[in-house]
Amino acid sequence: MSKGIYQLPEVRNEPVKSYAPGSPERKALKQKLEELNRGGLDLPMMIGGKEVRTGNLQNICPPHNHRHLLGHYHQGDKNHLQMAIDAALKAKPAWEAMSWESRAAIFLKAAELIAGPYRTTFNAVTMIGQSKNAYQSEIDAVCELVDFYRYNVRNMVEIYRMQPNSSPGIWNRMVWRPLEGFIFALTPFNFTSIAGNLGGAPALMGNTVVWKPSKRAVWSAHLIMEVLQEAGLPDGVINLVYADGREAAEVVFNHREFAGLHFTGSTAVFNGMWGTIANKIGHYKSYPRIVGETGGKDYILADETANPKQVATAITRGAFEYQGQKCSAASRAYIPTNLWEEVKRYVSDDLATIKTGVVEDFSNFVNAVIDEESFDKLAAMIDAAKASPDAEIVCGGSYDKSEGYFIQPTVILAKKADYITMREELFGPILTVYLYEPGKLEETMEILDTTTDYALTGAIFSADRSRIERMTTRLMHTAGNFYINDKPTAAVVDQQPFGGGRGSGTNDKAGSVFNLLRWVSPQCIKETFVPATDYRYPNFLEA
Repeated sequence: MSKGIYQLPEVRNEPVKSYAPGSPERKALKQKLEELNRGGLDLPMMIGGKEVRTGNLQNICPPHNHRHLLGHYHQGDKNHLQMAIDAALKAKPAWEAMSWESRAAIFLKAAELIAGPYRTTFNAVTMIGQSKNAYQSEIDAVCELVDFYRYNVRNMVEIYRMQPNSSPGIWNRMVWRPLEGFIFALTPFNFTSIAGNLGGAPALMGNTVVWKPSKRAVWSAHLIMEVLQEAGLPDGVINLVYADGREAAEVVFNHREFAGLHFTGSTAVFNGMWGTIANKIGHYKSYPRIVGETGGKDYILADETANPKQVATAITRGAFEYQGQKCSAASRAYIPTNLWEEVKRYVSDDLATIKTGVVEDFSNFVNAVIDEESFDKLAAMIDAAKASPDAEIVCGGSYDKSEGYFIQPTVILAKKADYITMREELFGPILTVYLYEPGKLEETMEILDTTTDYALTGAIFSADRSRIERMTTRLMHTAGNFYINDKPTAAVVDQQPFGGGRGSGTNDKAGSVFNLLRWVSPQCIKETFVPATDYRYPNFLEA
C-alpha cells in the first residue's frame, strides 16, 4: 500500500441555513415533512451490519401529535445486546488495523452526505420524531453533527502528531492505540448530533461500539446508521441496539471486555452506572474509561448595570428554545430588583408573541416536550408553584396534552432562594427567577454557587468590566461553559467545546482533543539504533 503523510481537506463549521419564507431549503423541507409524516416505519436494529427484527414492536409517534402512528421499531433484549458485543469484538481487529486515513474518510464522507443529499431528511426526521422546529433541528441534526465528524478527524490527526522528543541515536514514538474491548454508547433524545457523536468519536479512534439510543430518538439513530453504512463503515464497528436500560446495563457491565462508557443523560443514571462499574472493577481486563455529560441547573445572573432588554432576550432564547430540553438551557435566573420590572415586561412581551404547536408550522417557536412522563412532571411543578406561598407564576403556566405534549413557556418568581425549581433540573420550558437587592451581589453569587451540585452552563450580564471580572472569578467552578453577556446555550463545535463539572459530568469536552484522548491508550516505543555492549557506566571505570 502507498504511504504518505496526508493533508486533510479544509475543516470548517457547517453554515446554518435560514429556512426563511421563499427559500429553496424551506420548500424542500416542507415537502420532506409531508412525505415522512405518511409513516410506514419499520425500524430494525443494526447488529454486525445486518438488520435485526424481533417482532416486539414499539410505537413511534410524534410528541406534538401523539395519536399519529408513524410506525414501529423492533425492541431487543439481552440476547441482542450479547450479539452486539460479539459483533463489536469480532470487528475490532480489522478496524483498529485500518489506516487512520481510511477511518477519517468514512466520517468525512458521512459529514458530506448529511450536509448534502441527506440534509432535509435529517431535519425532517428530527423535527417529527423529537419535536424540534426547523431552525433548532438545522443547528443540531445537520450542522453540529457535521461539525463533530469533521473536527473529530482534525483532532484525531492532532493527537497522532503529539510525539515525544528523541536523544541522539534513539527514536521515541507514541502509538495511539484504541482501548482493549468495546465501548458502550448510551445516547439521549434531545440532540441528534450528540447521539451520532457518542458512538462516532470512539469509533474514529479505532474502537468498536455497542450503541443504545433513547427510545424517543430511535428514528434519527437509525438514520445515522444508514448514512455511516453508506459512507463505508465496516460491519460491526457500531452496533445499534434498542433495548431496556436495565437489561443493557446488566449485560454490558458484566462483560470482561467492557472498555468504556460514553454517555449523555441524567446525573442519577450516570451515578448509578459509575457505582455498578466500580463494584465490578476487578472483573474487567482494564480500567474502563467513563465519560459523561449529565444534568444541569443552568443560570443567568444579571447585575444592576446590565441591559434589561439583553437580559430578557437571553432568558427567552436561553430558557425556551427547544422547550428548555437542552442540557444548557437556562432554568434559573438571578435578577436585581432595580431591573426586574423592565426585564419582566420584555419577557412578557416576547412570550405574548411566541406560538406553540406542531413542527410543520414553521412559525411555532415552541413545540412539544418529548413524552407524557416529562409532560406530567412539568405540569405538576407548575401546579405546585401555583399553590405555593413561596412562588408565583408571572408568565405562562398553562399546559395541554390532548393532542400533543404542550407546555406553555412559564416563568416562576421564587420568593425563597432554595425553592424546588431553583434547585432541581426540570428539562422543560420553565424558568425560575429569584430577585436580589443590587448591593447584595456577593451574597447572591454565594447562593447561586451552593444551591445545586450542577455546574454545566452559566451566563452573566453586566456593563461594568470590573464586575464582569469579579463575577467570572467568583463563579469559576459553577459552569464548564461560561458566557459573558450572552445566553448560556448554543455551543458550537471547535468554538465552545462543551461539558461541565461537579454533578454535570466529567467535562471531557465533546468535539475536542480532550474527548478523543479518552478513547485511546498511548504506548511509547523507544528504539535504540546502536545498542550498548558494556553494562558499565563511566563512573564505574578505573582512572
